[in-house]
Amino acid sequence: MTTTTPGIRAVPAVGTAHTRVEGRDKVTGAARYAAEIPFTELTHGWLVLSTITRGRVSSVEDAPVLAMPGVLAVLHHGNAPRVDTDYVGMLGMAPDPTIAVFQHDRVPHAGWPVALVVAETSEQAREAAEALVVHYEEEAHDVAFSGDHPDASPIPGPGGPAVTEKGDLEAELAASAVVLDAEYTTPEEHHNSMEPHAVTALWDGGRLEVVDSNQGTLWVAAELASLFSLDPASVHVRSEHVGGGFGSKGVRAHQVAAVMAATVLSRPVRVVMTRRQMFSLAGYRSPTTQRVRLGADAEGRLRALEHSCLSRTSTVHDFIESGAGVARVMYDAPAHHTANRVVRLDVPSPTFMRAPGEAPGSFALESALDELAEKLGIDPIELRTRNEPAVGPVSGLPFSTRNLPACFEEGARRFGWADRDPRPGVRREGRWLIGTGTAAASFFVGAMPSTAAATAEADGTFTVRINAADIGTGARTALTLIAADALEVPTDRVRVRIGDSDFGPAMIAGGSMGTRSWAWAVTAAAGELRERLALSDGIPPEGITVRSDTTAAVGALAQKERHSFGAQFAEVAVDVSTGEVRVRRMLGMFAAGRIINPLTARGQLTGGMIWGISMALHEEAVRDHNTGALYGADLAGYHVASNADVPLVEADWVDDPDPDDPVGIKGIGEVGIVGAAAAIANAVWHATGVRHRNLPIRPDRVITAGPHV
Repeated sequence: MTTTTPGIRAVPAVGTAHTRVEGRDKVTGAARYAAEIPFTELTHGWLVLSTITRGRVSSVEDAPVLAMPGVLAVLHHGNAPRVDTDYVGMLGMAPDPTIAVFQHDRVPHAGWPVALVVAETSEQAREAAEALVVHYEEEAHDVAFSGDHPDASPIPGPGGPAVTEKGDLEAELAASAVVLDAEYTTPEEHHNSMEPHAVTALWDGGRLEVVDSNQGTLWVAAELASLFSLDPASVHVRSEHVGGGFGSKGVRAHQVAAVMAATVLSRPVRVVMTRRQMFSLAGYRSPTTQRVRLGADAEGRLRALEHSCLSRTSTVHDFIESGAGVARVMYDAPAHHTANRVVRLDVPSPTFMRAPGEAPGSFALESALDELAEKLGIDPIELRTRNEPAVGPVSGLPFSTRNLPACFEEGARRFGWADRDPRPGVRREGRWLIGTGTAAASFFVGAMPSTAAATAEADGTFTVRINAADIGTGARTALTLIAADALEVPTDRVRVRIGDSDFGPAMIAGGSMGTRSWAWAVTAAAGELRERLALSDGIPPEGITVRSDTTAAVGALAQKERHSFGAQFAEVAVDVSTGEVRVRRMLGMFAAGRIINPLTARGQLTGGMIWGISMALHEEAVRDHNTGALYGADLAGYHVASNADVPLVEADWVDDPDPDDPVGIKGIGEVGIVGAAAAIANAVWHATGVRHRNLPIRPDRVITAGPHV
């Protein structure tokens, strides 16, 4: 084995653009996804979902279906294995009872799993599932979400406490020179990843083997072990490649159903959600109704800030879209009140969706800041600059870094903000009114304890094993660069293995904490291995492995407000006669710490911004109050931005070093969408003189919102 000479460092890999290490496999089809891996004697399961919204299953006519060709089993509440839900999950949350399928006869929402049909082929399973007759006793349901729902209550969520308060809000509002009081709404939104949710479960030598598409194999393994009362060591989950997740690919009904069927049949069982089933079973972003009250002095300095957010959850599981959490970071005031409330309705359980809380919350808050700037006659960027907090508005903690002003300064220069006429409706190009808008962005930076192993192989290469998940972000590539620098070797001598629960504990791919957490563990393991190799004086210690555990290091990290920040800019063209809104260009400038791979980082940021276009102008799931189900639960009825809707989208970053942070990585997966919808909405106001406080900004809303400037 050859090693680099101590003290002589190769050109760093981190910070230079690298194509994905698995890119060739993906474009040639060699990369296998969860539904593509073959198994001997594989069977196929097809979920049957309820056709009522609330009530109970009175009977399941399974005998005729069991007589159909190839059908092996029909699982339902009358015969399915029992599971245990009395535990706290890996993420510190109680499990969503939706995953405990076939345990009772109750139906709490439309699309609730009532049976699983298993057959020799997928076609046989689908035909039998569609033929299965289920009888119900239907009850009245309530799916109507509104800001004045009488049953709303404050509940803590992923974004922290339900309510935070300081100062006398009413007194400060009364003393303010300018006051804004406005309500903003966002609709139900769905994160349908390109790869549907898919799993194969089998028992092999007394061990439960699961091949899955997920955002954390240990997460899935731990939940399955708890549900089925198994020794955690007897559950093995692998997830080789994942075609997108966005918060939806945790533990879902299809995985539990597959394990049940594999247990009953003693054969491998594969269950793949259909696209329509994903709209019921994969989670979604709750609609929100948000009230923002701002009071400022004549110079634009905030005296009062109130941000309250109401979201919706199911009757079986509390999940809160913490939209008011963004105000706890972005702006301070002597009176600062925030509240996240939720109402329980007969709908499926929401879940994490890219930038949970921050995405809808930033639309309301950053739109309100824009409205306040208009009332004050102050430039929107200047207003934000004047209200830069010195410490966390709620926590009182110092910021590790807060380079938001630098993002606005550089973004404004590149975007040409100085040439903007602040008056709305004065710029026209033919039938189009042209406007520009801006908004701020932030997303929490965290790290979770993780373990990694680095091995020196006999052929002079190195293998790094860590239970990371690459859900399309380029995590494999980023970790390869990080390991290569820590080992001081070229990247082609490093192989990174991920997505295997046997590799040990590690952070899931979520919350923009994945790469940061994994990089810490990989750097520790690879760095120690390099030191041990240097001490060996060139004697090849083939097979030597070093393991790391960052639990103590993460726990010792100083308590500070750690966030990625950004400034979003958008230019839109609006045809007020047809209501068409076109985003013509977008620019995002971000302060996101140490950028590992500029190529994939830029793709993550622009991907979030494009989703912001979709959020602002297109995405809206609508429930039929009579049936409780969605209209058009597919990608034909649920509109997303397509190629024709995506203009020139640019993302870049400013230097954002943190000398007190041993990792320096902040996370970029979610901050790209934050503020994007608000920047577009603010640009539409600038173009037309009409404020849109309800997303999406559909053509009919533009037409009926008049008069236009």
